[in-house]
Amino acid sequence: LTNNQREDIRARIEAFQNKPLISVVMPTYNPPIDLLDQAIQSVRAQLYSNWELCIADDASPNPEVRKLLQKHAAQDARIKFVLRETNGHISAASNSALQLATGEFIALLDHDDLLAEHALFWVVDAINAHPTAGLIYSDEDKIDLDGTRHSPYFKCDWNPDLFLSHNMISHLGVYRTELVNQVGGFQIGYEGSQDHDLALRCIEKLSDSQIIHIPR
Repeated sequence: LTNNQREDIRARIEAFQNKPLISVVMPTYNPPIDLLDQAIQSVRAQLYSNWELCIADDASPNPEVRKLLQKHAAQDARIKFVLRETNGHISAASNSALQLATGEFIALLDHDDLLAEHALFWVVDAINAHPTAGLIYSDEDKIDLDGTRHSPYFKCDWNPDLFLSHNMISHLGVYRTELVNQVGGFQIGYEGSQDHDLALRCIEKLSDSQIIHIPR
């Protein structure tokens, strides 16, 4: 983004009628410290500022994880975390992070993901354009350790047949918090496909018009 584009985005944010709190939910377990740091920094760098970052550490043996979480939470009051006493794997850790969330929407973030600085802006732009939205998803790509982007996934608008064959929601996936709580959050026993399982249970409660694709 150029500085002019950033100013344009900030002006659009000011003009939004609805500026919901977005709870970014992140489970973590023993990640490379630099990647976790970059993931947290990518949330802190968001142009849309009404967010909270809810992190659950799943009993990481590396004490540096706790130190990093404490450092970021001390620097930014929008960051909160819980340290689980026992390792319960990703579904349980995600539920622990979910319990910290107070926002109207939750966004799912892995501990080695990066958000573009305008990611949450486009999410809230979609929420304002579609006030009844219950599930919002964007395009995504991969990034290697050198910072080179590759393997872009340019998704289509909502396609239930395609979704049944693979998780086309994935990242960035954003859900109305009330909906996630209604379906019971993440299910233990579905580790590895917990996000797909959550989306499958959520779409049963939504009409097609409530599932919104951000083509970015």
